[in-house]
Amino acid sequence: MGRFVGGAVVAAMMLGAALVSAPTGAHAAVQDGNWSVLIITESGACDAAYRYPVTIANGRINYAGNVAIDLTGTVSPSGAVKVNIRMGEKGANGTGRLSGSAGSGTWQGAAANNTCAGRWEAERR
Repeated sequence: MGRFVGGAVVAAMMLGAALVSAPTGAHAAVQDGNWSVLIITESGACDAAYRYPVTIANGRINYAGNVAIDLTGTVSPSGAVKVNIRMGEKGANGTGRLSGSAGSGTWQGAAANNTCAGRWEAERR
C-alpha cells in the first residue's frame, strides 16, 4: 500500500467488518488452501498494485505474509468473498467470488483524505 494500504484482497478483498457467516466443514474445504491475491488500483492516488499471500481454512481468510497488516475475511460455501484489510488508520473492504482455482472482485478503501478503488484477482497456489 505504500501511501495507502490500498488494494485487497483479497482481497478485495476488503470489508469493513460485515463478514458472511462461517461455512461448514465440507463446503468450506472447496476453497481451503494457499492463495495469491493481486490488488489493482483503478481510481485514486494509491499504488498501482499489491500482491498478498493468504490462506483459507474452513472458510476463514487470513493474511500469510510478513507485513504488519490485519487482513481477515470469509468465503461462503458458494464462493462469495468478503474481506477487510487494515493498517493503522488505513483500510479497505472488498467483495467477490472464488471458483475452482481462481477468483475476482472489487474493493474500496480510504486513508485520511485519500480514497481509492479497484479490482482484485486471486489464484490458488
